[in-house]
Amino acid sequence: MASNYNSLGFNLMTTGENAGTWGTNTNLNLNYLRDTFGYISIAMTSDRTLTIPDNSTGTYDGRAFIIELTGTLGGTRVLDIAATAGSGSSPGGSASILKPFIVFDNTTHSGDTLTFKVTGATGFALSEGTTYLCYHNGTDIINTGLLSSVVADTSPQLGGDLDVNSNDIVSTSNGNIDIVPNGTGVARAKDGSGTTAALKIAGTETIWVPAQAMFGTTTNGADAQAVETQATRPELKVLDFDASTAEYAQFSIAMPKSWNLGTVTYQVFWSPSTTNGGNCIFGLQGLACTEGDTADAVFGTAQEVTDAGIGTVEDVQMTSVSSAMTIAGSPADDDYTFFQLYRDAADGSDTFTGDARVMGIKLFYTTDAANDG
Repeated sequence: MASNYNSLGFNLMTTGENAGTWGTNTNLNLNYLRDTFGYISIAMTSDRTLTIPDNSTGTYDGRAFIIELTGTLGGTRVLDIAATAGSGSSPGGSASILKPFIVFDNTTHSGDTLTFKVTGATGFALSEGTTYLCYHNGTDIINTGLLSSVVADTSPQLGGDLDVNSNDIVSTSNGNIDIVPNGTGVARAKDGSGTTAALKIAGTETIWVPAQAMFGTTTNGADAQAVETQATRPELKVLDFDASTAEYAQFSIAMPKSWNLGTVTYQVFWSPSTTNGGNCIFGLQGLACTEGDTADAVFGTAQEVTDAGIGTVEDVQMTSVSSAMTIAGSPADDDYTFFQLYRDAADGSDTFTGDARVMGIKLFYTTDAANDG
């Protein structure tokens, strides 16, 4: 009675068969078993078809478990494997191949594509430098997605870093931990109750300073006013800056400890008292005082910003964000910082003919810490 063969080409001997050659066939089967757990390297400089012959000393690369693909593609390349094992004329030729593969794409693509598939099917495209756990399901090659290009420390001992895709997730010896999202994704974290939110990233922050938190200076001070639009509608609590004389207002902030002590910018929110469309020039300057410093010091160099009247009384308008302003006094953590806002009405370029009613300013600063602790 003739031998049968399984889907990996193993000889399934029948009772009483192979007298005198049973040992030889058994040794072939054991070698095939070895090959099924083995490794091969294939240069993909041209298309390649993997084969699993029946009880043959021919090529057996389709049995390999781990396949490393090498070389420069030099064009579109396909790694094929038949749907069934054997030559097709033996019983084994009709047995569907059902087995797993680990495939490492160690080729150079240079823009070309490389596909692993069953002959006549579609398979999936491989990416340069990526490892895949996939399997032959009798019809096509299926990518499980369980293995990808995972890069870890070559020395995973205490004192080393654990990283994924070259991004640190655990670091010792006072090292930083970098969490890098994919593409346009957002770095997030989940707390003990299961709530997920974006991680706070050090960068630009703002402080809103309303006109009510400012005061007109003793000399040439802006006037505090309340502008009623209509009864029970919003009222404007403002500081009026004159059209003909430079006037000033001040406020103070204990700057957050997370501030990087660098330059700041600002934006003025104001409302015109007339329909004039001339330009209004605002300026801001600052002075930081550490404990023991005198407040009797000169403000830093001002940064000015120009905004044209919007043309309608009681409209809300806002300037563009100013250029970077340096705060005088060598800022340090926990400093008390004075700010002075003015309208440069004496400048010939300030042509707005009415009072500029300032409602407040938005102060922009940069942090270099996650919190103020």
